[in-house]
Amino acid sequence: MKEKKRDLKRRDKKGRILRSGESQRADGRYAYVYTDCFGKQKFLYSWKLETTDPLPAGCRPCQSLREKEKSIQRDIDDGIIPYGGELTVLQLVIKYVKQKTGVRHNTMANYNFVINVIKKEEFGTRRIDKVKLSDAKEWLIKLQADGRGYSSIHSIRGVVRPAFQMAVDDDLIRKNPFEFQLCTVVVNDSVTREAITRKQERKFLEFIKNDEHYKRYYDGMFVLFKTGLRISEFCGLTLSDIDFKEKQININHQLQRTRDMRYVIEDTKTTSGTRIIPMTDEVCECFKRIVANRKKPKIEPMIDGYSGFLFLDKKDMPEVALHWEKHFEWALNKHNRIYKEQLPKITPHVCRHTYCSNMAKSGMNPKTLQYLMGHSDIGVTLNTYTHLGLDDAREELERISRLA
Repeated sequence: MKEKKRDLKRRDKKGRILRSGESQRADGRYAYVYTDCFGKQKFLYSWKLETTDPLPAGCRPCQSLREKEKSIQRDIDDGIIPYGGELTVLQLVIKYVKQKTGVRHNTMANYNFVINVIKKEEFGTRRIDKVKLSDAKEWLIKLQADGRGYSSIHSIRGVVRPAFQMAVDDDLIRKNPFEFQLCTVVVNDSVTREAITRKQERKFLEFIKNDEHYKRYYDGMFVLFKTGLRISEFCGLTLSDIDFKEKQININHQLQRTRDMRYVIEDTKTTSGTRIIPMTDEVCECFKRIVANRKKPKIEPMIDGYSGFLFLDKKDMPEVALHWEKHFEWALNKHNRIYKEQLPKITPHVCRHTYCSNMAKSGMNPKTLQYLMGHSDIGVTLNTYTHLGLDDAREELERISRLA
């Protein structure tokens, strides 16, 4: 009797007993039916029952049916929502961004930048539960191959990673595929790409100093090259922020202009951005000339309680980042029209990178440089040191040997 019952159990074409919910179709494909956490009937398919089964000719490699069963049952037991809630990468990121209320306007602009990038990527259409660690790495590598800079990729990952973490917290997926060090897959070329050499810096500043039209910007450009200030920090400086007695610059806010042309004072980019920077004699002299030559408006512009801004435009409003980007752009274009030896792209941000790179090459302690740059993470500062080459290593060894 027991033998008859055993024979009545469903078997596959190889005579193996099939478990409850398993079946084999006429074409040899295996199927498994189950009920998900929403009470809906779902199916899994595979050309293999067990892992060791050979794959039929012409079929793509796949997990065995019982591997898939084990995985889906584990998700059900752990309360993981099947198929990532059917969310795509783009939909997940949009959902994440919608929950970010009350953020700075430039932060929201960065969110929109990331969303627009993902909209153009095939990766954005992927279902989130299908994204594996290798897929995430492969996508970031593709972005760099497409010409995206390290800083842009860093910003993109800075939004996508917490979005996927939200999916983990919501039990949509089990693991966050973006939990890895960015530098392990994407080369940080931002310093070598954006910093210019000391020779190029001197050549540019010399040109500015001697040009009748652009020499009025010399002191400001010199300060940017020699302090590493963020341009929004520089634009936010007021008369009260420059301490000539102690020869120091107080950095505790930044000036921004929104897309709808509103001027706003914001906290520094990070808490580490709030700092006091000592001035060299040369920088101090530049600031003295800036104050002495400062435009005297009939009415001082007042932005969120701050007044006495160092640089004002034609409308007697404080100059912002865009003004200085244009000053650099026009001056550089004029230089390159006149001289055969061309200079690379120079912007206020290039000044910051150049300062950081020069200080690193000069042997400055990384923690000191981190403080001066206002970096919250020393890893950002140390990335500068990773771009030092053989000549830098040779100079450092020679310097240390002289001290020994």
